[in-house]
Amino acid sequence: MSVLVEFAMFPTDKGESVSEYVSRIIKMFKESDINYQLTPMGTVYEVDSIEEATNIINKAYKLLENDCNRVYTTIKMDIRKNKNNRIKQKIKSVEEKIGKIN
Repeated sequence: MSVLVEFAMFPTDKGESVSEYVSRIIKMFKESDINYQLTPMGTVYEVDSIEEATNIINKAYKLLENDCNRVYTTIKMDIRKNKNNRIKQKIKSVEEKIGKIN
């Protein structure tokens, strides 16, 4: 199974720039073996189960909860059986049709 997740999480009570807080979450990904991709509007990651996907969301929240009174989160999931490595495969599929994107 592949659970492809796109999410954004940030405090709404810390002013206009929140990269300090988002960086905590990205550091968590960097220090793990989770396949992820940072985008300007969020983070995409891929894991093998819904439980693992939601545990990561919970861990991300715990990095903010102590000093953030309000946290905004968006979450999208694409769950597919009998597939993996879809972060790269989905982009590759489009590039095979139209050429290199970036």
